[in-house]
Amino acid sequence: MKKVTMQDIANILNISRVTVWKVLNNQPGVSKQLRDQILLTAKETGYLKPGQEAEAYLEENNIYFEGKSKKSISVVISRPESSVFWINIIHAIAKELDTKEFNLMYTYLPPNYYEGYTLPNVLTNGTASGMLIMNVYDIQMLRMLNSLDIPKVFLDLVTDFPVDTLTGDLFVLAGKRSVKEITASLIKQGRTEIGFIGDIHYALSNKERYEGFLAAMEENNIEVKKKYCLTSKLGIYTYYEEISAFLSSLDRLPQAFVCVSDYVANFMMQYFAEHGLRVPEDVALSGYDGSTEYSMVSGKLTTVFVPTHQLGSRLANQLIYRIEHPDTPLEITHIYSHIIWGKSTEL
Repeated sequence: MKKVTMQDIANILNISRVTVWKVLNNQPGVSKQLRDQILLTAKETGYLKPGQEAEAYLEENNIYFEGKSKKSISVVISRPESSVFWINIIHAIAKELDTKEFNLMYTYLPPNYYEGYTLPNVLTNGTASGMLIMNVYDIQMLRMLNSLDIPKVFLDLVTDFPVDTLTGDLFVLAGKRSVKEITASLIKQGRTEIGFIGDIHYALSNKERYEGFLAAMEENNIEVKKKYCLTSKLGIYTYYEEISAFLSSLDRLPQAFVCVSDYVANFMMQYFAEHGLRVPEDVALSGYDGSTEYSMVSGKLTTVFVPTHQLGSRLANQLIYRIEHPDTPLEITHIYSHIIWGKSTEL
């Protein structure tokens, strides 16, 4: 996944990279107001890591956007090197919260629970009025967050997390319908040998996308050949190695692959390029998320668009509603998106 850079921060604030560099390297020549804004944006996007001097400066001086004294909401996210997909959502959340007189705090969690781990104090000492939880896919971490007695909104969950035990609202990117449509279109082309690639145990949204694939195959009376499907758990940092090993183990490839995300599809495209395979002539390929950050598939891939900016705004407003109406029934919201048809699935 792409790491946040100084240029990313500069682009968000519409300033030069040099100005960002000066602030992050504690150099003179930048006003206090702009300096604080740069540091806040660096924290918001995950560029600043927990314990850094700049982050401590913000917290100790109670500095927030525009110097306002506001309630604080924590965006809880795992892995600070999150992709542009997550960064865009967080930035939209920050903009929406600022218009509603709320501060945004960025709270980092490790990707996996380990013995003795405790949640950051900011989540347990009353500092945060509520929290938005996203990109956290460890079930024990989710249980700990779910047990906190503060308003909360989840964006997606680990597949095995019992939804009926949630103590907050849940947003799910509903992919079953769109993946079913993509798979059905491949079948109409005469491509009946189709594989599915993606860890369906990682996220509830991943499982729903797999269910869409299965539904299309079943409706067309086509057998799902498990040998073409990689749905088992994958290591966070070993995706390409595991996908490559799986593809190399096949005696021959199917006519198409439906991928759980553009992130996965990009690795697939990399493998095909390295092995002289053409997309879609030799094998068709689809993804999900509508990401533009993966160069091998951007602009070419049939995918499903996720409106990250609107999603971020919606999440922020849902949490504000939950803070203001803590006793109303909890809600599960499914976000439906449209398909972007690319050359990767053309006949």
